[in-house]
Amino acid sequence: MIRELRITDVDRVAEIWLDTNLQAHDFIPAEYWEGNYMAVREMLPRAEVYVYKGKRGGAGVEQSGSEREEILGFIGLNGEYIEGIFVSHEAQSCGIGKALMDHVKERKQKLLLSVYKKNRRALNFYRREGFCVGEEKTDGDTGEQECLLVWEKNPKIKT
Repeated sequence: MIRELRITDVDRVAEIWLDTNLQAHDFIPAEYWEGNYMAVREMLPRAEVYVYKGKRGGAGVEQSGSEREEILGFIGLNGEYIEGIFVSHEAQSCGIGKALMDHVKERKQKLLLSVYKKNRRALNFYRREGFCVGEEKTDGDTGEQECLLVWEKNPKIKT
């Protein structure tokens, strides 16, 4: 189930943000993510954030009815710009990222985001989702190369 962020979700969402960044960006010192944790946590309630709530377990794993649903991923937006899409480690490759992306694609005509070039898994995901690489630049905070990616619901046909 996908729904808007609630104040009671902030701790779990911030935990997923930190854990996922540490795992996906091992080429950036952990101190960078840890140093930004509190600022991100404070911004979450003021942002446009959608969470994916479900039961833990991999794709095809039968879950017992007694297991409680929890937040397994989220996507944060600033207008058309995707600030981030994050899925907890144990729930990756189960369709949660795609479900979150489909959710925002239904609501937006155009989406933009930046992704580090070294994050090949993310680049591949966004390309499968129809994003095209725009400009490339250096992230001033980390010194890493990143790509601006663009998706349009009804792209203009160029001749």
